[in-house]
Amino acid sequence: MTSTAVYRGMDQSTLDRQYSPSSRVPSLDAYLREYERLSEAARRDHSVRTGLAYGAHPAEVLDYFPGTGSGRSPLLVFVHGGNWQALGRHESAFAVPQLLAAGAAVAVVEYGLAPGVGLDAMVAMVQRAVDWLLHHADRLGFAPDRLHLCGTSAGAQLATMAMVPAPPFGPDVSGRIAGAVLLSGMYDLEPVRLSYVNEALGLDEAGARRNSPIHLLPERLPEVVIALGGNETQEYVRQHERMVTALRRRAATTEIVAQRRNHFDLPYDLGVRGTELGDAVLAQMGLGGATT
Repeated sequence: MTSTAVYRGMDQSTLDRQYSPSSRVPSLDAYLREYERLSEAARRDHSVRTGLAYGAHPAEVLDYFPGTGSGRSPLLVFVHGGNWQALGRHESAFAVPQLLAAGAAVAVVEYGLAPGVGLDAMVAMVQRAVDWLLHHADRLGFAPDRLHLCGTSAGAQLATMAMVPAPPFGPDVSGRIAGAVLLSGMYDLEPVRLSYVNEALGLDEAGARRNSPIHLLPERLPEVVIALGGNETQEYVRQHERMVTALRRRAATTEIVAQRRNHFDLPYDLGVRGTELGDAVLAQMGLGGATT
């Protein structure tokens, strides 16, 4: 019996596997436990303002780690992944120590998750988080013209949507982002809508299109670092390559494929000098990350 093609010649089980990055690693739980352990250590060992409310929803909170230098630091705003239905700020501070050591301040953003919160609302939440941070830059002590937005996996989609002008729901912060870092993202949500991930998201065709940044990018964008692990599914590779092509017409774009990394450990290189991703991110932030 022949299986029915759902998307680009793939049947349902194949498409579902393509949008399940954990299919490429031995243990997803091991990474989730490590995220939590490293994040707990970051909050224990570094100054942090926890649970700062940036909106009215209970999930609209962030943790802010101030820069350790004497002047106003650039800020990296980190938006976690988890297929829009898992993780939060408590598991997402694992890259903070190396970023602080390099001279950055860091904000770790929490947002509502599916199925309790729809994707339109999540996109607006991340926009509100950026807007709130910019309005409170003086009190927090970072340079408002040096805010860099970083998202991984589902967070990369949310971060990219924050660069889209005139959003239908949240505040327009598109012209106030100094640079973006996009890791292992999904930028066209039509195949996501057709996969198992949509059981929680509940997207229809219009909702998938409305939240697909590949179709919405403005003609000009700030500098972008876009990266992928060497061990990713073919659909994540295809999504990455399409976005790279779209970005290069609009922004100074640094593309990285970290061959020894996968979907889940790629963000560990954020801020780590001597890694391709870490050097590119620090160079974008003006922190001397470039190496020869």
